[in-house]
Amino acid sequence: MNASSDPSRTPVVIAAFRTPIGRVNGSLAAVEPASLAALLIERIIDDTGLDRAEIDDVLLGNAANSAGNLARLAALEARLPVAIPGVTVDRQCGSGLEAIVLAARQIQAGAGRFYLAGGAESASRAHIRLRPPVARGDELQPVKRARMAPDFIGDPDMGVAAENVAAACGVSRERQDRFALESHRRAIASEAAGRFAREIAPVPTPSGAVAKDECPRANASAETLARLKPVFVKGGTVTAGNACPINDGAAMVLVTNLAEARRLGVSFALEFVDAATAGVDPNLLGLGPVPAMARLRGRNPGLHLGDIDFIEFNEAFASQVLGSLDQLEIAPSRVNRDGGAIALGHPYGASGAILVVRLFSQMLEAASASQGLALMGVGGGMGMVAHFRSVGADQLA
Repeated sequence: MNASSDPSRTPVVIAAFRTPIGRVNGSLAAVEPASLAALLIERIIDDTGLDRAEIDDVLLGNAANSAGNLARLAALEARLPVAIPGVTVDRQCGSGLEAIVLAARQIQAGAGRFYLAGGAESASRAHIRLRPPVARGDELQPVKRARMAPDFIGDPDMGVAAENVAAACGVSRERQDRFALESHRRAIASEAAGRFAREIAPVPTPSGAVAKDECPRANASAETLARLKPVFVKGGTVTAGNACPINDGAAMVLVTNLAEARRLGVSFALEFVDAATAGVDPNLLGLGPVPAMARLRGRNPGLHLGDIDFIEFNEAFASQVLGSLDQLEIAPSRVNRDGGAIALGHPYGASGAILVVRLFSQMLEAASASQGLALMGVGGGMGMVAHFRSVGADQLA
């Protein structure tokens, strides 16, 4: 068990769901991100039978949609008691994972017993941002994205940063395309085998219920990927085929302590062991998981990557995943066994929470005790990693 032997301060995830992931202006375009999160809150409450009044807080990650407090809006839309607050977390594409880590830290601190934590994002519903005029007579200017780093350090667009990583780490176009193709193949095979069915909560839309991820391509091939031209840098290696799409979606988990999990009579849980976040050069932001893992292992010398059964790594770009995996000495074949974000999609602030939902599903199905890692590179030059292990029925009795 966790280093803390107190079951009331051992954080565990006891329920985990996500929406299907839609393409920007696609199947989920009419649904606000707060509504996606509210739907998952209701699904978790229905699944666990938890008394709504017992929830201590709602923590929701978001990167592009929150002009107010999206978590509070989602809590109220889900008809939680008005006494339950909400807090919105922004660590860009690491926001959903950060929300879950913060909830686990609250449990470790003894601050509460039940936290709904996750992320929601809708690129389709993102607000248009305008820069105010500097001088009288200047026009309002649209803002393409938020600044992540000062100019004297370098603040490249994500795709340019992915090209930087490919060049710095010697990751070839051919290798990126092979990785992307395998992501689609795995996602298509897993969907056909029903491995996403347990975790997906269908979303009602004006066009009907959506229950399936929109982006995996059954017709992806090495030939079609090879024909695509570089998108971000002339003569580069990053294409629309070896990068993630732009997406809508949400994911949510219920974090409690081991004692409460036993009281509720659940038969499976994910124990949160530890997590770490570290910074890296923003020009090579995709390599953030490397120093984050070094920090995690520094605190946990008994953690050996060879002992990890399930690894979920957010696939923003194939180049940054491969560059990080090479430095971590992790074989790509061990990562994202059901496909990753290149195939499934990357709804920014939700993606870290989706990794945890995927780990929950995979480790639930495992026949024996297992360990899992969630890893991400984050805009602005950061990386995150979170370590979990399964808790079986014998430990929950």
